[in-house]
Amino acid sequence: MNTLRGCCLSLLLLFFSSCQFAHAVEVGQTIRVSGLVSLSGQTMTAEQLAGKYLIIQVWASWCPYCHTQNLNLQKLAPQLSPDKALIVALSVDRDEFSAQNYAEQHAFPFLTAMMTPEWSATLGKRRGIPELYVVNPQGKVVQKDFGLMVGADLFELKKYGQ
Repeated sequence: MNTLRGCCLSLLLLFFSSCQFAHAVEVGQTIRVSGLVSLSGQTMTAEQLAGKYLIIQVWASWCPYCHTQNLNLQKLAPQLSPDKALIVALSVDRDEFSAQNYAEQHAFPFLTAMMTPEWSATLGKRRGIPELYVVNPQGKVVQKDFGLMVGADLFELKKYGQ
């Protein structure tokens, strides 16, 4: 009886501890943006990220759709005014070396960092990768897309940084 009770209690604890990541942030919700340390070692505080549009891309080095989307973001980045919009690419790779190596090989002109528990809790459950969020200067999610966006969709993002 004690063993059964212990198993049930363990399952309940596991369920409730995983619930913090169960929600998925949606358009219209306001999020609290965390700071980050980029793969190149650059530290960005929450204050430095605040007050501008954030185009947040969730990606992985092994994902072919992410590769195509990242190439489009590379073309988009120079068209954005850095005081109005920033691209932040959060890798979900299992090891930082793979993500860092990939980002260096492709010379990303935007911030790349590893997905952290804080960012994961903020964004919530993902449908897949790539996944892209646009957060306005007030912290409100104004756009959310998952899967490969076509080039025209990505280039519409430049309206946030002009």
